Amino acid sequence: MSGAPDHPDSVPSSPSSPGEVLALLRTGAVETRADIARVTGLARSTVSQRVDALIAHGFVTEEADGGSTGGRPPRRLRLRTREHAVAGVDLGASHCRVALMDIGGEMLALREDPLSIADGPQEVLGHVERTLHTLLKEADRDPASLKSIGVGVPGPVEFSTGRPVDPPIMPGWHQYPIPEFFAERFGPRALVDNDVNVMALAEQRRAFPDTRYLLYIKVGTGIGCGIVADGRLHRGAQGSAGDIGHIRVGDVEEPCRCGNSGCLEAVAGGAAIARKLSGLGLQATSGSDVVRLVKSGNRDAVRMVREAGRAVGEVLAGLVNFFNPDTVVVGGVMAAVHDQLLAGVREAVYRRSHPLATHVLRIEPSRTGENAAAIGAGILAVEHALSPRQVDRVLAGAAR
Repeated sequence: MSGAPDHPDSVPSSPSSPGEVLALLRTGAVETRADIARVTGLARSTVSQRVDALIAHGFVTEEADGGSTGGRPPRRLRLRTREHAVAGVDLGASHCRVALMDIGGEMLALREDPLSIADGPQEVLGHVERTLHTLLKEADRDPASLKSIGVGVPGPVEFSTGRPVDPPIMPGWHQYPIPEFFAERFGPRALVDNDVNVMALAEQRRAFPDTRYLLYIKVGTGIGCGIVADGRLHRGAQGSAGDIGHIRVGDVEEPCRCGNSGCLEAVAGGAAIARKLSGLGLQATSGSDVVRLVKSGNRDAVRMVREAGRAVGEVLAGLVNFFNPDTVVVGGVMAAVHDQLLAGVREAVYRRSHPLATHVLRIEPSRTGENAAAIGAGILAVEHALSPRQVDRVLAGAAR
């Protein structure tokens, strides 16, 4: 399965095409051929053509319903997952997580390794390639079963091309053709997105499926925001929506890696807090060290994390007034001490936001945890592989 990435809600070129029929099956809107005819208005012969094509290509299976009490048992259509797998790849500043999932979203295998993104694309992606082959073998899946690959990276991405654009902590990655790397080795092109976007997708799909308007705030070494609007990821015109880490806060002049000063990331990011604690003589070089100190009860660390939460909350209050989400999720390494961090966030948000904007607002720690980006990248891959336009492409190619 290749081609440019489509939104999962993309409208196929032909009304009620096989891809659109599969979308109805996935959402539970239909279960039988008769349901499809009733919902779409298609003739029974056309329904049979659509369903038979999906069965022939291994997308769907049709089974007798064991609950029949007499007469011919109804035959239910089900998504067929065994022959179709996807991969979700989470590339962090210092780690690599690869998740192998089936197209029903079930986790088949997962592996995490320490790996520096600064090692460059050839070494990092070569590691991903080897890991993916290992996971496919562990899960007893043929490499040909891999239908789509999602990748989350810690930097700005032009989603339409899948290429990083001037990523600050990814030397050597600017405009690197990540999708083509995977296409040459596995067949499908990868869909590449900013890691915070795929984290937001994982959280909304898995933890808050009834939430239509969600903000996912990642507080780690850097700070970013993933935006889900009306159930869909919002990336902006060029893919840089949600870059809140470089919004100026207060009157501080802390230098930021972006070249400016007073950025939220430079004030409240995990690395920034670690530097402040180090200046007090404590052993801290990263957000993980800050978490360790907070969990050990260090008062300076607890105080600074709460202050960082207030700074994040000051920026978030503006976003809440502007976007009016119903759910804000806080994740990233610093969310491991969410009691202290969220106390500061909530304090600022509820003080600075309009009462109507916070009337039903909930501010919660991440429920998908450290695997959020790998899961979200896998979900991105599933939704692409099963998008109506992509399914129709595959069936059209098979018919040639």
